[in-house]
Amino acid sequence: QVQLVESGGGLVQPGGSLRLSCAASGSRFSISAMGWYRQAPGKQRELVAAITSRGSTNYADSVKGRFTISRENAKNTVYLQMNSLKPEDTAVYYCNERGSVGGYEYDYWGQGTQVTVSS
Repeated sequence: QVQLVESGGGLVQPGGSLRLSCAASGSRFSISAMGWYRQAPGKQRELVAAITSRGSTNYADSVKGRFTISRENAKNTVYLQMNSLKPEDTAVYYCNERGSVGGYEYDYWGQGTQVTVSS
């Protein structure tokens, strides 16, 4: 029973920072790729940042230089450090775990956490 639980969202002023956490349980965390997605009102869900099991990272162009994704396998946790936040970063942020084993693919999602950037 895989569960992904996000935390750390909230209201922040433009230029501020937040750190999101995603705690995984019952998963193949150490061999999975992890990612953060976001969905703003009226928009499609988009990839913000991803990290492979080996620690390689990838970022959306809109957040490069401002956001950092990291993982701590011993705690089954992935983080998203968000700096220099902008109003356009406002969205529900979702944690994602995906991968494959023995030819079987899996894809899990958390419930989401709201991030609001506003004056």
